[in-house]
Amino acid sequence: MIHEILPVGMLQCNCSIFGDEASGEAIVVDPGDGTDLDRLRAILDGRGLRVKAIFITHAHIDHIGGAAKLKQLTGAPVYMNASDQEQMGLLGMQAQWLGMPEPPRAEIDCEARDGDALKLGAVEMHVLHTPGHTQGSACLYLPSLATLIAGDTLFRDSIGRTDLPGGDPRKILASIHTRLLPLPEETRVICGHGPETTIGREKERNPFLRE
Repeated sequence: MIHEILPVGMLQCNCSIFGDEASGEAIVVDPGDGTDLDRLRAILDGRGLRVKAIFITHAHIDHIGGAAKLKQLTGAPVYMNASDQEQMGLLGMQAQWLGMPEPPRAEIDCEARDGDALKLGAVEMHVLHTPGHTQGSACLYLPSLATLIAGDTLFRDSIGRTDLPGGDPRKILASIHTRLLPLPEETRVICGHGPETTIGREKERNPFLRE
């Protein structure tokens, strides 16, 4: 299984590109704000990959802003949890905060519900609804690769901010404690920004998760 991690956009969102060598199919997670689409396309073309799905962990502009352009380029459906539909209406305000043009809004083709699974080759990606950073925040857990795509829910030594519209500090802690920390400690955690970590490390060292 190919797994490329590409920091994209003004806020350097960690975009994940998963590719199945046998079929040439790919799933792109969080394509960023849309400003690095050429770099993303170069990786896909260089690997000979065809995008079959675009997964959005939450509807902040630095994660979803490029989804419409990538969908137009590839024809792939966009997956996102429905609880973030309201957050989509705030893209214009988010663009103003960052001083950038408002990106085209992506139509959500498939609701990413808790317990759903996306399949790429022999690999299953399980949707975990983890509200708190936003109401519709979701992670992808890949058991066979011992990997979690955490969006902005869990970071190395930190957690996602909850002071933006839709944020809830109690919900994010509940999501982490009930959905993420029970995963195997060796699980590799790809955070929405910054360095990766593991579940075991965050259990032991994350100051926000101490009792």
